Amino acid sequence: MAAYTMKTVSADGVDIFYREAGPQTPTTPTILLLHGFPSSSHQYRNFISLLDQGSSQKYRIIAPDLPGYGFTTVPESRNYTYTFENIATTIEAFLDVLTITKLSIYVFDYGAPTGYRLALRRPDAIQAIITQNGNAYEEGLSAFWDPLRALWASGSQADREAIHAGALSFDAVKWQYTHGTDASKVAPEAYHLDHALMQRPGNQDIQLDLFYDYRKNVELYPKFHEYFRTSKVPILAVWGKNDPIFISPGAEAFKRDADVEVKFVDGGHFAVESHGEEIAGHMLDFLKRKGI
Repeated sequence: MAAYTMKTVSADGVDIFYREAGPQTPTTPTILLLHGFPSSSHQYRNFISLLDQGSSQKYRIIAPDLPGYGFTTVPESRNYTYTFENIATTIEAFLDVLTITKLSIYVFDYGAPTGYRLALRRPDAIQAIITQNGNAYEEGLSAFWDPLRALWASGSQADREAIHAGALSFDAVKWQYTHGTDASKVAPEAYHLDHALMQRPGNQDIQLDLFYDYRKNVELYPKFHEYFRTSKVPILAVWGKNDPIFISPGAEAFKRDADVEVKFVDGGHFAVESHGEEIAGHMLDFLKRKGI
């Protein structure tokens, strides 16, 4: 795979680690890759090169680590509150530091509510959305979310502890990567790294705070839908059809509100790990046809 650079910049009082490839001229179209739980920009380590090589270096490709993930660091003095609203604010500041005013966003899992919030705040900045199992509809929420819905309703310590036991173990992290796909195509260092980074002091509390805050993403679904309708932003929904977390009806639901193309790959939640070449092909073809 072609090399990319790894950098850190300060934005919103946070030291944001990111991976970058492609030209950095002002006229180069930008793609922002937003990762999901419990990963980081590491999940795009191969995908960045597929996009870079496949487009003959047409795009500036940027993949930051969200606060609470990967190698982004939040100083203790920052007193950061881990909510999706605040994460979107941090990524918004990150874009400002890099002087990015127009971009296409690739969103997955937690990257979706982050990216959709950016779109609500800066609708004129978003040129296209590629959502890979990046949900925006109730139909996309599987039974996986039932314990989280219980936590949202109660806010109780007992429900929080049940989520801790069920979602943050090594086996749970590995399951997200390997369920519904050919596990031999998934690099084991991916889920080992994710789990290891969650063992840092205080990090599991961050994850539990975000699980609880996720309810606010669901509350925003109607605003996301309104944005899809009014902006008419082109959307490609490319979905791992065997994802047990964000199920395939969530991809089809975009058709109600958006100028959307829907593609399915025979993978699971982290489809970019097992089907990166196929997804990159769909994405680059889509962007080319949209004149981006």
